[in-house]
Amino acid sequence: MTTATTHDLDALTARASALDATDPLAAVRDRFLLPEGVVYLDGNSLGALPAAVPPVMADAVHRQWGTDLIRSWNDNAWWEAPLRVGDAIGRLVGAAPGQTLAGDSTSVQLFNALSAAVRSRPGRELLLTDPGHFPTDQYIADSVARLFGLEVRRVPPAELPDFLAREGERVAVAGYSPVDYRTGELYDMAATTRAVQRAGALMLWDLCHAAGALPVRLDELGADLAVGCGYKFLSGGPGAPAFLYVAERHQAAFDQPLTGWNGHAEPFGLSGGYAPAAGVGRGRIGTPPILSMLALEAALTAFDGVAMADVRAKSLSLTSFFLDCADALLDGFTVVTPRDPERRGSQVTLRHPEAYALVQALSARDVIGDMRAPDMLRFGVNALYVTHGDVLSAVRHLSEVVNSGEHHAERFQRRTTVT
Repeated sequence: MTTATTHDLDALTARASALDATDPLAAVRDRFLLPEGVVYLDGNSLGALPAAVPPVMADAVHRQWGTDLIRSWNDNAWWEAPLRVGDAIGRLVGAAPGQTLAGDSTSVQLFNALSAAVRSRPGRELLLTDPGHFPTDQYIADSVARLFGLEVRRVPPAELPDFLAREGERVAVAGYSPVDYRTGELYDMAATTRAVQRAGALMLWDLCHAAGALPVRLDELGADLAVGCGYKFLSGGPGAPAFLYVAERHQAAFDQPLTGWNGHAEPFGLSGGYAPAAGVGRGRIGTPPILSMLALEAALTAFDGVAMADVRAKSLSLTSFFLDCADALLDGFTVVTPRDPERRGSQVTLRHPEAYALVQALSARDVIGDMRAPDMLRFGVNALYVTHGDVLSAVRHLSEVVNSGEHHAERFQRRTTVT
C-alpha cells in the first residue's frame, strides 16, 4: 500500500464515520437481524431478515395454523391478506389503496399483466420489451406473444421514443424496468410512460429493483400496470409473494387470463362459470401462500415511519461513497453504474474479467455481493440497513483480494448454480 493510498484510506474512514454518525436512518438498521461481522450487499437479490418476521411466523405456525386451523381464514383474516399486503406495498410505490395485490410469483404476474394488456388492445400486433431486461421478462413476453399471435420487438429504452414515433400505433403494451438489473442504471419512468401512452399502448413496469429502494409514484405517473417481487428491497424472504398493480381506471376491463377461484366474485358460491371479482381482487388466482404472505407483511413493517425520500437520499449517498472508494482503492475494474445520481438505482456494478472468483473470495471474507454473467460484480445497497462503513469495508476487502491474488484459489473457481 502506497503512502497516498494510506492517506486516501484514512480520509475515507473518517468520511464514513461522519456520514454514519449523521444518518437519519441509522436506527432502522436495528429492525433487521444481520449476522455479526457480515457485510451484506446483496439485498437486490435477497433482502436481509427483518426482526419482525420470526415472531410473526412463530405465531402463524403455532397458533394460527396449529391451533385455530382452518378457522384462521376468517378469524385471523387470512382471506384478506393479498389485498391487505398489496395495499402495504402500494404505499411504498405511490399507489392509492385498492390498486395493488400481493400473490404468486413475478413471472406469473408478468404473464397476467401482459396478457390482460394485450386483450385490452385488440388489433395491435407488437409487444415491446427491453433487450437488456431480466430474462424472465423476455421469456414471458415471448410466451405471451406466441399465445396471442403477436410479435415481440426488443427496443432499448434510449431508442423507445423514436420507435414509438414510427410504429406506435401497432404497439399493444410495453414492458420495461426502471432499473437495469445488471448495471443499476435508472431510466426516466415519467418520460417513458408518456411516450408509450401517447402511442395508445399500455405501460407495464417491472419494479423488482425499484420497490422499496427509491420513490416510485405510480399514481402520479399515471402508470397503467406494474409488477414486482417481495424478496429484494422489500425483504419478504426467499420466494416471497410478488405484487400486481392495476390502475383503478383499468380494473373493470382487466381480463385476467388465469381465472382461478380466488378471483371469482363469489368464490364460495362454487359456480361452474367464472365471474370476476370487483376491483383489483380479480387479479387473484389460486389459494395464496399464507405463511409467505404473512412473512412479507411483517417484513414491510421495517418501513414504518420511513419516508422513501430519505431512503433515496441515503441510497445515493451510499452508492456515491462506494464509487469514491472504488476510485481511490481499486485498480483493474471498470465502473458500469452511471455516476450521475439521477441515472443510478440502488446498486453499484463493477466489471472485471474474474468477477465470479472475486465474488466467491469476498463471500469467504463475509462480504456478500453477487455477479452477473459474464463479468459484472453487483453490490446492492439497502438504505435501511447498509452503512457507509459497510461500503468502505467491502471495497477494502475487494482491494485486498485482488492485490493478494487469493481469488485464484481453486475453490473460488468452481462454479455453483446460483451466482
